[in-house]
Amino acid sequence: MVFPMHIPTGMHDNAPTQGSRRLTEAQKKSADATREKLLQAAYEEIHLHGFQAASLSAILKRAQMTKGALYHHFPNKLALGYAVVEEVLQEEFERDFFQYFRQKDNFIDGFLYAAEKGRDARQADLVQRGCPVNNLIHEMSPIDPGFSTRLDAIISWAVEMFESQLRIDQQKGLIRADIDPHCTALFIVAGMKGCVGLAKNVQSAERFNQCVFALIQYVQMLRA
Repeated sequence: MVFPMHIPTGMHDNAPTQGSRRLTEAQKKSADATREKLLQAAYEEIHLHGFQAASLSAILKRAQMTKGALYHHFPNKLALGYAVVEEVLQEEFERDFFQYFRQKDNFIDGFLYAAEKGRDARQADLVQRGCPVNNLIHEMSPIDPGFSTRLDAIISWAVEMFESQLRIDQQKGLIRADIDPHCTALFIVAGMKGCVGLAKNVQSAERFNQCVFALIQYVQMLRA
């Protein structure tokens, strides 16, 4: 009689070993790093030239990647552009403005502090190349619903951040009771984007500072 061979649990040929698991984790980290490099390269090209003029060859050259690496992560240029909006632009808005805004315990002080920090860090770049969100709104939203939806999500997120703090401060008596928090938040976000757009048009830091100064004056007038 032939007895079946007993193979102890975990000893099958196809059972993953600790080494193979480590390799898989290493491969995942490498893939994530590759994807991030592609996103950052695409962001730079799009910010400099616009989405339609940004070429995949220039993106690959900037990222030092092959077409195979690109198409492994993104099926086409449009998908890459959408990912830049979803994963890079909102994170940039958070890093350059809202991380400072949240460091203060009220809307007015938070806005003034974030405006100062953001202006110090990004003024030259914003005047030269503009706001990447605003640039894409003007270029792509009229012709591509996918861009429009994704860009509006960023604007809506920023408006909601402002609106929420305005409502809290109204309840505390810090903000005037006669203002509408949602409309005010929307107007301030529009003002922020507009200041950058006007300055970019004439490549003028002076115009940028004049516009930001007026916006800051408006925000200060919200104080109760």
